[in-house]
Amino acid sequence: MGTEAKPVIQVKNLYKVYRVGDSHVRALDGVNLEIYKGEFCSIVGTSGSGKSTLLNMLAGLEKPTKGEIIIAGEHMENKTENQLVKFRREHIGFIFQSFNLMGTMNAVENVALPLTFQGVDKDIRLKRASRVLDLVGLKEHKKHKPTQMSGGQQQRVGVARALVVNPEIIFADEPTGNLDSNTSKEVMELMQKVVREQKQTLVMVTHDNYLASFADRIFHIIDGKIVKIEDNRQKIQENA
Repeated sequence: MGTEAKPVIQVKNLYKVYRVGDSHVRALDGVNLEIYKGEFCSIVGTSGSGKSTLLNMLAGLEKPTKGEIIIAGEHMENKTENQLVKFRREHIGFIFQSFNLMGTMNAVENVALPLTFQGVDKDIRLKRASRVLDLVGLKEHKKHKPTQMSGGQQQRVGVARALVVNPEIIFADEPTGNLDSNTSKEVMELMQKVVREQKQTLVMVTHDNYLASFADRIFHIIDGKIVKIEDNRQKIQENA
């Protein structure tokens, strides 16, 4: 990774202070980080460490008290709510812990949903959704509704739905929180594969050090500060 590569995410001197009664709580306490295109990064910390707050800031779901967040060359902290909605729709894919699938729709329709909001024609939507489902290994399940799929398969649909908009960045919040450990491992391996093959940038938040270890780099966060950045790429290649 050359120094001339420009980070796709830059966070500079980020603070988030909440008022709780008469006291102030620093959820983020001067965070700096850079993430590059094609990287899978995890932000790992215990409950209350500030990891979810950081993800919400990156995704423009919360405003920082102080500091800069530059994503794909644009300052998130200066955007209005409408600009943020538009930016997320065009640049960002989300993978959630709860799969958030529509029960009345089959896998292809669920995956095509974000494209509906972008006003893409139906034929193209379904074609793209179908292609992404192949990528995540659900060739046989395209017509299945969520209730006809296992948790792991549903989360693969969730991954496909994040990918279908061809986002610059995917944010994943405890993406395997509802899955058993074997299935979690499968979903993590899928996410590794997607990042490599699609040159995607993926930022995952988790409390689980084992899941965090699937990432290229691991940001350890404690009390709103990044205390350590672990470069894991060598280890991953050795295990591959």
